[in-house]
Amino acid sequence: MKHPFAVPARLSPDLVRVQAYWKGLLRGGAAMPFWDDAKLSDLPDLVDRLFLIDVFDRPERFRFNTVGGGIAIEPIAGKFIDDITLDRPFEFLRSQCSATVEQTGPTVFRQGENAATPALPYTRLLLPMWGDGRIGMLLGAVDFG
Repeated sequence: MKHPFAVPARLSPDLVRVQAYWKGLLRGGAAMPFWDDAKLSDLPDLVDRLFLIDVFDRPERFRFNTVGGGIAIEPIAGKFIDDITLDRPFEFLRSQCSATVEQTGPTVFRQGENAATPALPYTRLLLPMWGDGRIGMLLGAVDFG
């Protein structure tokens, strides 16, 4: 069965950098980094297109923690994603967040330009991070190229 948010063989250079940063945070034999090791300021030229999402379980919910100024029209930090309308570049974000937690690995959402979606294309990468004995946060990046 094909994963609905599978990471393609080829990503943009900026998303490759974010994924390499995430991998560089790994400790020892860990499969994913700890959320408290991530510092968005470590990628200063990309910080406007990065975001962090807090992950809650029982019930599963996702809350914007930090959102770069280049991807949010209005302030959404601190808001649960199911409490707000998610427009570009956050379409299908709740589904992708759930898939990232279930996959326990990176996921990608690609919004292409076609007749049904006249908006400019973008690609969104989500990377899980460990905390409190479970996936506690997701690191996200958006590329508009």
